[in-house]
Amino acid sequence: MIHYSQCPICSSPKIALSLSAKDFTVTKEIFPIWKCKNCSLQFTQDVPEQSAIGKYYQSEAYISHSDTKEGIINKLYHSVRKFTLSNKRKLIFSQTKKQKGNILDVGCGTGAFLNTMKETGWSITGLEPDEQAAQNAKSLYNIDTQSSDQLFNLPANSFDAITMWHVLEHVHQLQEYIAQLKKLLTKNGVLFIAVPNYTSHDAAHYKESWAAYDVPRHLYHFSPESMKVLIEKHGMKIKAIKPMWYDSFYVSMLSEKCKHDKNNIIKAFFIGFISNCIALFDKKKCSSVIYVIG
Repeated sequence: MIHYSQCPICSSPKIALSLSAKDFTVTKEIFPIWKCKNCSLQFTQDVPEQSAIGKYYQSEAYISHSDTKEGIINKLYHSVRKFTLSNKRKLIFSQTKKQKGNILDVGCGTGAFLNTMKETGWSITGLEPDEQAAQNAKSLYNIDTQSSDQLFNLPANSFDAITMWHVLEHVHQLQEYIAQLKKLLTKNGVLFIAVPNYTSHDAAHYKESWAAYDVPRHLYHFSPESMKVLIEKHGMKIKAIKPMWYDSFYVSMLSEKCKHDKNNIIKAFFIGFISNCIALFDKKKCSSVIYVIG
């Protein structure tokens, strides 16, 4: 078990309990979430060590590993995924200013995004810790992934783009990962990090039932301020912040199920819609955001 006495990002000792959340997906255990008063990071306290957290991922409902289409929420997720994959591809093109190059996807799941990039001529490398997800990447897209511990064995200055789509919040070695990702980028390479945003309207509405807390799998709960501190600590800059509009609806649907144990799609859509309306005037308030880093 890991108990933090200081902030995992800025090392400030000014940390205190913010709320407690339940593991709705697997064990139904309760985990405390603490907040740093200095950089505003929230983080799950008393999480399992990396070697012991595997059991918390063992669920067919965990879509990034199983690619399941069971249930209305997962069916809706798959129906919009082709649009989100296309948007991610366009973002890579526009930010790297390259139509082809070398890309690394850390935590590539079942390989859908890497397959999208492969089809456009990019050379792909995928890292994935979960064996089932890796097997699905092979069977679905004929993509051979590597285990996540290979991150530190990859050659420096190798990638024009590195992506982490909702992965950084799962990483125990937070500072080490950011330092290594910087080393792996080419001179003009771009790092893309997508994470949930606890400063969003849907997070404020659902509170401890906000599905994107997803304890204990989500070790950290980032705000734009805390992400800025983390990135600048490693000598990089956030070049842009891009909203992930679909996430507010998806997370709200999951949150309704967490809070009321049923799918109230109309209410979830309303909360997601309000969250996006607020984010129209401030992208830093979107349910999930992509940080474009260079």
